[in-house]
Amino acid sequence: MAQFTSDGLALAYDEFGPADARKAIVLVHGFSANRYENWKRMGWYDAIASKGLRGFALDNRGHGESAKPHDPAQYSREAMARDVFALMDHAGVERAHLLGFSMGSHIALTAALTDSGRIDHLVVAGVGGKIFDPPREEGAMAAAMEATNPEEISDPMLKSFRHFADEQKEDRLALAACSRGDRTPLTRDTLMAIRRPTLVVAGARDQLAGSPQGLADAIPGAKAVTLPGCDHFSCIGHPLFKASVFDFFDGWLE
Repeated sequence: MAQFTSDGLALAYDEFGPADARKAIVLVHGFSANRYENWKRMGWYDAIASKGLRGFALDNRGHGESAKPHDPAQYSREAMARDVFALMDHAGVERAHLLGFSMGSHIALTAALTDSGRIDHLVVAGVGGKIFDPPREEGAMAAAMEATNPEEISDPMLKSFRHFADEQKEDRLALAACSRGDRTPLTRDTLMAIRRPTLVVAGARDQLAGSPQGLADAIPGAKAVTLPGCDHFSCIGHPLFKASVFDFFDGWLE
């Protein structure tokens, strides 16, 4: 297992594709998932390598094989965005495409606002216009992760995240801390500062994300793709998702 260090935390990552590729891409997974479940198992490693890109996928802090602190102060969006750049520094990569899913998209957007000069193309998936809505019930996700019996969780979406975390054998207390981490709201005004080619992707039935166009409209020049028939969880493995991303990188997406 390859590792790098960020903020004193040991974080796991994979590298794939040709080491001498001219372009690189970093993949950032969603909440309660990991680099294997979101990316490798869904065919992204092979697809990226076949396109001649040098790929990297990290386990976010609190997830997978990475360090799992139980302190919410360790999980600000800015800190998790720093992890992306720390991985790039570790690998000797100055600029890369950045692809995030769900929570990973929040991290990717924060990274673009922090240092967009190191990001070539930005892809955010599993997010949309609902990113501007007030947050769901405060602390509900953390409570779902801390619940002794997941069957006592009444909200179906929270229960599905809890079951997924249990299936992945994730550290639920670390996930609870992650969900409590500080996050600066992403607003239409702040996202206007992003000056990278940007693609927003979400499923047509994704009730967590809402319309991808609703988010794309807030980012200058951003494009949106809606994946037919997909909900939040089925989006990531959809062939049209991969095709849209690679068309976007190649300049063919209109």
